[in-house]
Amino acid sequence: MASERWDAIIVGSGLGGLTTAACLGSAGKQVLVVERHDVAGGNSQVFRRHHGDDWYEFDVGVHYIGECGDSGLFPNIFHALGIGDRLTFRELDRDGFDTLVFPDLTIRVPAGWDEYAGRVVEQFPTERAGIERCVDVLRAVAKESRLMFGEERPTFDQWAFRPLSELFAECELSERVQAVLDHWSGLYAGPPARTAVAMHATIIGHYMTGAFYPEGGGQVLAARLVQVIEACAGEVRTLSPVERIIVADGQAVGVRLESGDELAAPVIVSNADYRRTIDHLVGHEHVAPGTAAWADEAAMTLGLLCVYVVVDRVLDGPNTNYFVFTDYRTDELYAELDAGRLPEGAAPFAYVALASRKDPGNPELCPPGHTNFQIMTLAPRGHAYWGVDAGPADGGTYRRDGTYRSRKQEITDQLIAAAEQVLGPFRDDIVHVETATTLTHERYTHSTGGTSYGYEHSPEQVGQHRPHYRTEIDGLWVVGANTIGGHGIAGAMSGGVFCASDILGRQLIVEMYLGEQLVDPASIPPDPPEFDPLEHCRGERLRAKRRDRVASLRRRRAEAGRNP
Repeated sequence: MASERWDAIIVGSGLGGLTTAACLGSAGKQVLVVERHDVAGGNSQVFRRHHGDDWYEFDVGVHYIGECGDSGLFPNIFHALGIGDRLTFRELDRDGFDTLVFPDLTIRVPAGWDEYAGRVVEQFPTERAGIERCVDVLRAVAKESRLMFGEERPTFDQWAFRPLSELFAECELSERVQAVLDHWSGLYAGPPARTAVAMHATIIGHYMTGAFYPEGGGQVLAARLVQVIEACAGEVRTLSPVERIIVADGQAVGVRLESGDELAAPVIVSNADYRRTIDHLVGHEHVAPGTAAWADEAAMTLGLLCVYVVVDRVLDGPNTNYFVFTDYRTDELYAELDAGRLPEGAAPFAYVALASRKDPGNPELCPPGHTNFQIMTLAPRGHAYWGVDAGPADGGTYRRDGTYRSRKQEITDQLIAAAEQVLGPFRDDIVHVETATTLTHERYTHSTGGTSYGYEHSPEQVGQHRPHYRTEIDGLWVVGANTIGGHGIAGAMSGGVFCASDILGRQLIVEMYLGEQLVDPASIPPDPPEFDPLEHCRGERLRAKRRDRVASLRRRRAEAGRNP
């Protein structure tokens, strides 16, 4: 007997699941989101570390996003859901939101396709024709990928599902130019030889109107969606891991929690890792052999490693992200990572993102006079590199393993050295440093291989070749990085809109771009004076249990003068 009945149950609270839930709620559905962690938000979460009276806040996965202008994807979605005026996006340097540092070359990446092509040509004037040809193709593919009503797409049809390496070869680009144009691969973790042109073009197009950061950090995005869900009579319930999606007579009818409670709904949406959804939550007995084989055999992207740093002085400089490369190799670096080792024993690159510069008014990041930043890179594939046989999602232990600890320290030292190339010496000023690996990521999100990017975006696994939102099981839907919508904040949230559209039989994205108000802003309660996005994302039940503890913490923050 089900202990509760809902119109829809969402398994997992990444931005794809939360957006799906908010859209279904806007249509009058009572929606429950169940999450195994104690905070909703998936890769948009933040976490905090306390050192005496000081504390620091770090973003897990939101470092910058595009399409935040007046007619952009995010303002349209948030406006339609009634929370457009509750979010502010701060723009990074338009003349160089990314700064690429190679051994003998530094180039700043600007907003605007013409500006971008011109900047690369400026560095490599003898390769003008090839650069302009390549960027023209990428620009056309990005533009034509958004045509949804039967318009002709000649460049998209010619190039979208071919490897990026073929485009580089046809344009006769040198190794150096290829490396510069391929810097975006760090945002999807795939080599040119196994990346569809459509993926690369879409990523670039996403940022060509500018790069932005949500004021208050990535947790704000999830918190606003939680507000919508709760205002629409739904609930986000954390610390509620799902053991099984219940399938009866070919129909998904509910979920069983690890506590033993069974919850019923005619619509189940899994925002969990797709492979784990098929293998563990549903089971192979309920899907076609081909579905099970694809889920298990399709290639995942590489995972990430991130070093979180706070120093006790202000590091001045432009509002840009840095990519520090050791050389100009591309496919070769990925080949070594795929083989489970660091290329020549060193991190393939270092991506440096300075939260303090992007969001200087956020009191949660660090005390005044400090700088908060992250250093990231791609990690070798598999568990063996870390000295373990199984990951934490499958019961493996790792944190006290000697090999794991030494490997983690080795890469941490390498990334700090790389960051000092662009930020100057700061080792002696570090007041907090910690490193998260692919195993850390797997522990919190249960993603296969600890990747936040889902399945690889190869020509065989991109776009329509990925799992669709509607599954072969009636009543069961999937959403998130592994599905047709793709990874990242934009992929997850737009995927949530499209998934809800399929369930409701409506073109929600069209309604949003036409300015429709799906949720009345007045129906969403105003923020309390002490509104904390992280605390709000714990869900109503856990917030109530933590009320006294949070009140005590707020008093401490007020005494320290750092209340938001």
